[in-house]
Amino acid sequence: MRKGVEVRLGPGDRERLEAVIGSGNSPQKHVWRARIVLLSADGVGTMAIQRRTGKGKPTIWRWQARFMAEGVDGLLHEATRPAGKPALTAAVVERVVEMTLAEPPGETTHWTGRAMAKAAGVSHRSVQRIWAAHGLKPHRLHTFKLSNDPKFAAKVQDIVGLYVDPPEHALVLSVDEKSQIQALDRTQPGLPMKKGRCGTMTHDYKRHGTTTLLPPSTCSTARSSASAGRAIGIRNSSASSTRSTARPRPAAELHLIVDNYATHKHPKVRAWLERHKRFHFHFTPTSASWLNAVEGLFAKLTRQRLKYGVFKGIVDLQAAINRFLAETNRNPKPFTWTADPDAIIEKARRGKQVLESIH
Repeated sequence: MRKGVEVRLGPGDRERLEAVIGSGNSPQKHVWRARIVLLSADGVGTMAIQRRTGKGKPTIWRWQARFMAEGVDGLLHEATRPAGKPALTAAVVERVVEMTLAEPPGETTHWTGRAMAKAAGVSHRSVQRIWAAHGLKPHRLHTFKLSNDPKFAAKVQDIVGLYVDPPEHALVLSVDEKSQIQALDRTQPGLPMKKGRCGTMTHDYKRHGTTTLLPPSTCSTARSSASAGRAIGIRNSSASSTRSTARPRPAAELHLIVDNYATHKHPKVRAWLERHKRFHFHFTPTSASWLNAVEGLFAKLTRQRLKYGVFKGIVDLQAAINRFLAETNRNPKPFTWTADPDAIIEKARRGKQVLESIH
């Protein structure tokens, strides 16, 4: 036993310690503390106590000393610990928030948690808690573009009206192009995903050219039926295309939602529209292509098929796009517009007011 340590049990101490060990309701920390004291009182050496209790020497010595100073009661309660760091004052929290909303010093473009902790003189975790409590995320950035089209409100009402209440005996088509689709091949094969490791892909790539989706009869590149949820596409370098299941009747009125691509307003196109009265173009506002329903199909194509795809050539890329369109058409989901056009117009108005106040 350690020099200077002499564990002696007082009247009733052994009974109390044995009761702690024998009780099924005793916390395990109380059980091994009582066992250390009993073994020490029986003259068992420190090494033997280590083997029997599985505790290290410092732990054994600490609880021997605690029993000698406070008796059995000292084993059954925790020592009073000094108070932790005081909570941040409201002034400190307000200063961190104000600094976050201001530009960071020097040439950095945005605040990071550690940079703010260093500048404000608080811990990194404190900065994280303050940002979470105030909904601040300076490390994230959302892009936007407000339309400057003077007819923005009228065009929004017009296009949303086609989605929500299309004309009788007419077909509404969302029309747009997806150009410059790159056939990218990776320089090395990626490693598969496994437990503890995400899938991998080389950061560099080989370009094998580009392709564009083009419809058979207009200068746009893909058409999506807003009512049937089906997609129609054709490549610019091949006559192959997915088959449409919703062919308009010759006398049907066709309302095409298009963007402000210059070709759509070419004199030859306008002359053709004059000769074919059943075709009606509805232009989306400038910088508001998101209003065109087919953009959702393009986003899905990019996200699910193109972004992580590996293509050995243009033919491989075109075949993958055609398979994706065919798969989409096997289980089409009708497009349903749910946003309130008045809310969209009001949100754009507020955004312009904020921009004008800044500039």
